[in-house]
Amino acid sequence: MSGQSIVEKGRFVGRTAAFVGLTFSMYGMLELDTAISPASEREAVLHAWIRRYGEALLKLYGVKMIARGPHVERGDIYPGRGASGRGRVFVMNHRSGLDIPICLAHIEATILSRADLSGWPVIGVAARRVGTLFVDRTNKQSGAAAINAMTASIERGRGVLVYPEGTTYEGDEVRPFKPGAFLAAQRTDAEIVPVGLAYEGAAASFGSESFADHMVRVSGAPRTRAAIVVGEPIVDVGGDVGELRERARAEVQSLVYAARRALDADGEGSS
Repeated sequence: MSGQSIVEKGRFVGRTAAFVGLTFSMYGMLELDTAISPASEREAVLHAWIRRYGEALLKLYGVKMIARGPHVERGDIYPGRGASGRGRVFVMNHRSGLDIPICLAHIEATILSRADLSGWPVIGVAARRVGTLFVDRTNKQSGAAAINAMTASIERGRGVLVYPEGTTYEGDEVRPFKPGAFLAAQRTDAEIVPVGLAYEGAAASFGSESFADHMVRVSGAPRTRAAIVVGEPIVDVGGDVGELRERARAEVQSLVYAARRALDADGEGSS
């Protein structure tokens, strides 16, 4: 934190303490609500609390959102289940640690995340409770297990959200997609919903730094403006998986540019 001002350091400390308190208090309320709810309603209860948690984190970190596309534009969460009863596969670019609360607040889906996050204090506890799927991208067995887990979730009617670039990058260029999510979609004939995300400026980007340093910097910012744009589902998921993932990548790229235009057109942002 040596490069931060006293105000930024204070903001980081305050938000970090609030994050811990918020996470464990909402975790406790989720468990209580789940315990008193009928078994048939518990999944809906979980999704409702996940959305509340995402919205609370965005407010805590001063994230001002612009949302465009089906469902999200009118303030609704994008349903994780399609008309067929199967879960949807959401694919989007990955730019910041703030991507996760943005997704929680706008998309009803289980997130595929890096394996080591499951052991992190506070974050790992919350991630495990909400059903996060973990994958070690350097381990072929872990990758195969993740595809199987995604397939099982989709077949149970649960949406899955994947960052198929495999890691975070700076800027608006969408890098080549890894095949796992698309193989799961083909196995289950699930819709693929492309999503594009952009942040104002470069301050929110997670580049060549540790995650801890990244969150210190992001936490110190007074506010962050971001835009999310959801596209139309890709319903024909058959054929060559390479062609499918390139089609999805191109769709996400177009949506990232749309998100950038939305930010540029809206000087103050909207929540």
